[in-house]
Amino acid sequence: MALEHLFQGSALNAVDAKGRVSVPAFLRQVIERRGDARTIVLAKHEQFQALSAYDPAYAAQKHLKLERLLEKEETSPDAELAYQRRTLMAFGASEEVPYDSSGRIVLPPMMRRKGQIEELALFIGAGETFQVWNPKLFLADANIPEDLKDIARYRLEERGL
Repeated sequence: MALEHLFQGSALNAVDAKGRVSVPAFLRQVIERRGDARTIVLAKHEQFQALSAYDPAYAAQKHLKLERLLEKEETSPDAELAYQRRTLMAFGASEEVPYDSSGRIVLPPMMRRKGQIEELALFIGAGETFQVWNPKLFLADANIPEDLKDIARYRLEERGL
């Protein structure tokens, strides 16, 4: 099951003291095209010091991907344990967050801590998902290509930072 609508683009938005932030309209449009839920699922990204974000439809697809991975690797003695760990991380360590009519969410404190999100949130489209970064961490990450870092620098310059 391929997702027809993909997340792309970038934006930098302010996060207030209570963790409220506006999710960019171009990302919300993808969520709404994929389904009726005005909900975002947030989880700690598996490789980066960022949050992974997606819609509930992708969460169901992610579960199917993990099931297929287990079937492929089930001859390995550690396959079941690896599967259990991945499903716990994918679903136990995630939170669903609704957004209001203006696109605002409240970042849950644990997710905010896991992503080290402070006063700014950098939103980056990543195809089936999107990422939410602290822009300072994005710029400091050696695994992020310079061309992508230029996007973050541009977004910061737009805000006079």
